[in-house]
Amino acid sequence: MKGHVMSKFIYFTPEEKARAQNTDLVSLLRAQGERPVRSGREFRTPNDPSITVRGNKWFDHSARVGGYAVSFVQRYYRLPYQEAVLLLLGRKNNKSFEQAKPAKEAPKPFALPEPYGTMRRMYACLMRQRHIDREVISAFVHEKLLYEDRHHNCVFVGLDDSGEAKHAHIRSTNSEGRVFRMNIEGSASEHCFHKNGTDKSLYVFEAPIDLLSHITLYPYGWQEHSYVACCGTSIQPVLERLRQNPKLDMVYLCLDNDDAGNDACDRMTDTLEDMGLDVERLCPVRKDWNDDLCAKFERKEKDT
Repeated sequence: MKGHVMSKFIYFTPEEKARAQNTDLVSLLRAQGERPVRSGREFRTPNDPSITVRGNKWFDHSARVGGYAVSFVQRYYRLPYQEAVLLLLGRKNNKSFEQAKPAKEAPKPFALPEPYGTMRRMYACLMRQRHIDREVISAFVHEKLLYEDRHHNCVFVGLDDSGEAKHAHIRSTNSEGRVFRMNIEGSASEHCFHKNGTDKSLYVFEAPIDLLSHITLYPYGWQEHSYVACCGTSIQPVLERLRQNPKLDMVYLCLDNDDAGNDACDRMTDTLEDMGLDVERLCPVRKDWNDDLCAKFERKEKDT
């Protein structure tokens, strides 16, 4: 009958619930005799490496769910809600746990990376490794949308409607090992790398390299079109382009030919068609437009 006794309703005050919910999970695990393993800013739980904790938050990367301290105890220690709260309040075994500290990190103000004296490595990387046309690169350089930083990364700049830089996506130029790409901290996601044209069409890509590759593959009249690289699959940069240029009425979705790209195209199509726009999917043959461009270049080399 013991289980019955515990299942009777226990009243917790709002303060008690808040205190339980705000328990620092690393402190909890250590007090329970476990050794969480540091992984970047987070800690992995020893019994299930797919679960990470930080402060009072947890996330299960394999199940793609997360939450705060109470649901963590329910899931991790398989306890019902009442018992989970009692444990966190220290009433179950007279242990007290630390409270999670509020995140003090103030967001860094956005700043463009420092430029390097020349752009030689950037041109070499984009032309030799990626086979992008020199004139296309130069057109974006001329508009101050592309340059090489002092770590020899390509920097793709996103401007707001007053021409001020608000976003930067960097990509390493090294040909050995993995390509490193990231958005600079403080970037405003809606102001991704883009170019305004004069006609009514907008071409949408995931990555800046694919945008430049598509122009290289299909150069006819490209200066007249508008382009945006979302640096991912969010629709926000697309909506921002449409907000700034109301005459755009034809959207070509040129996202990657993979599950993430296809899902994003479906989502974007629904939203954009609801807004009364014409939407067409342009799909690369391989995974992305740069893969198509490199394959075309290799075929040319073979033929010659």
